[in-house]
Amino acid sequence: MSGFTIAGLARAGNVGVETVRYYQRRGLLETPARPDGYGQSGSIRRYNNDDVRRLRFIRSAQAAGFTLEQIGELLALDATEDRARVRALAKERLVALGFQIEALEKARDSLRRLARECASGSAGPCPILTSFDHAGG
Repeated sequence: MSGFTIAGLARAGNVGVETVRYYQRRGLLETPARPDGYGQSGSIRRYNNDDVRRLRFIRSAQAAGFTLEQIGELLALDATEDRARVRALAKERLVALGFQIEALEKARDSLRRLARECASGSAGPCPILTSFDHAGG
């Protein structure tokens, strides 16, 4: 018996089996055919090192913030030499990350200010709690 079972592939990619199946449904990972016959290997699907590499690529691209649609495009571009499109996708992601970082910095600054106000010891409810109470509406 050679290759990985779906559980082995999931372990190698540090994901759950359902995540592997989800990526298969989305067309990001191939679903290997079941081998014919019975016996030691039964009809268990087997995955190889290329599948592990692809799964790790997907996880790394997700960690960089790419959507599954963008990851699908990146995977398709892997077979081409369209570096310009890969760069364009990376630049789009960099712009989006810039906006996210800006929003997080604003949230951090706001929370720092509220923490200082809360520490001031003035009477009444803590400004942190009141700001969260009023944030929803």
